[in-house]
Amino acid sequence: MPEKIEQEKIQQRLHQVNEALDSGMFVYVRKLLQDMPAYDLALLLESSPSKTRPVLWQLIDVEHHGEVLEELNEEVRKGILQSMRPEKLAAVAEGMDVDDLAEVLRTLPDTLFREVLDSMDSQDRSRVETALSYDEDTAGGIMNTDTITLRPEVSVDVVLSYLRLKGQLPEATDSFYVVDRNNRFIGAVSLAAIVTANPEIIISSLIDADIEAVQADIDEQEVAQLFEKHDWFSAPVVDKNGHLLGRITIDDIIDVIREDAEHSMMSMAGLGDEADTFAPVIKSTKQRSLWLGVNLITALLAVAVTSMFEGIFQQLAILAVLNSLVPSMGGVAGNQTLTLVIRGMALGHVGDSNARALLNKEVAIGFLNGMIWALLIATVVAIWKQDLMLGAVIAFAMLMNMTAAGLAGVAIPLMLKRLNIDPALAGSVIITTVTDVVGIFAFLGTATLLLT
Repeated sequence: MPEKIEQEKIQQRLHQVNEALDSGMFVYVRKLLQDMPAYDLALLLESSPSKTRPVLWQLIDVEHHGEVLEELNEEVRKGILQSMRPEKLAAVAEGMDVDDLAEVLRTLPDTLFREVLDSMDSQDRSRVETALSYDEDTAGGIMNTDTITLRPEVSVDVVLSYLRLKGQLPEATDSFYVVDRNNRFIGAVSLAAIVTANPEIIISSLIDADIEAVQADIDEQEVAQLFEKHDWFSAPVVDKNGHLLGRITIDDIIDVIREDAEHSMMSMAGLGDEADTFAPVIKSTKQRSLWLGVNLITALLAVAVTSMFEGIFQQLAILAVLNSLVPSMGGVAGNQTLTLVIRGMALGHVGDSNARALLNKEVAIGFLNGMIWALLIATVVAIWKQDLMLGAVIAFAMLMNMTAAGLAGVAIPLMLKRLNIDPALAGSVIITTVTDVVGIFAFLGTATLLLT
């Protein structure tokens, strides 16, 4: 309910902004935008037609530009960045977290990317280049470099004095990282331990052994699983030699989980997870045409199988009526299994060690479901058409296709993963093709053998 109310507020604000823009009331729009948090401003930009966005961007306070860029999806962000001069983008980048800035810079053309880096001071450039040296889907790609490090031999009193002198902590700080003189990670000390400890205690005696360092090159999904397993709020990131590089905080992990969910949902429809709802017509058409073409090819395969049995359609017209039933049931069953397996793979539940057990289970489920629905549809068809043989034909085809759906629902995502192809992107189309072809062939092939 609170989320629904918030969405209604955004839509009301969007309506106000659009009306004011249409009336040329730019001062009023600027005032409306002043009090909005960065997330809402980003949502407002994403909910506006592409031709309106440049105007809105100019009306947003410059000091909020960095925060808004962090919240925008990639497609909308690209459009806005293209209109910004390198020196202006470099100025905006000064207040951004390193991981968010690295994500923004990755979306720039090479020439603009280099110009922005050249416009930054040496310290900021070095921090960003460190983050950019790792793939964006790794721990190093999502880490932040704003860490406070401690030496093991200093006392709590020295640390507290340093913190008072510093004046503020990096956002989401719950621990400080202990390193040696070569910046090698030793351990972590919680903020609570520092605040409550005797000032004379040495830092080395407060190290929390439960906090582990994350290797910079591991996949972000593995990092998310570690956070879930250990209930971490933050975690240090180290290179292969154990040198501290930065840290990952829970807000970074929330972004990973949200992006993964969006990716899975959009991939099922053949769309990118950063697709712009209000992208120009030509651009959206191009993005969708490729997947529609792939789907057409797979549909033609099913049509080709059907055309092999044209003769029997002329003899028994009822087969044309029933022909879509078996593939449809198999498609639903196959996609149920596919979704379950993709989810299990994402959570780390499915791998080589238990793939055979899962395959056997899903084939058994497919067989039992096939038996249940085969008997039901056979009874209905036999009574409807007064033809036991026709009922038996569709029952056999249903049983075969439901069993094949269970087998394909497990085998296809595992095979695609081994080929480094996203199962969420290609799995649905392939399994639909398999159940269509198997269902049509089993139904019409059996009918040809037994009814003619």
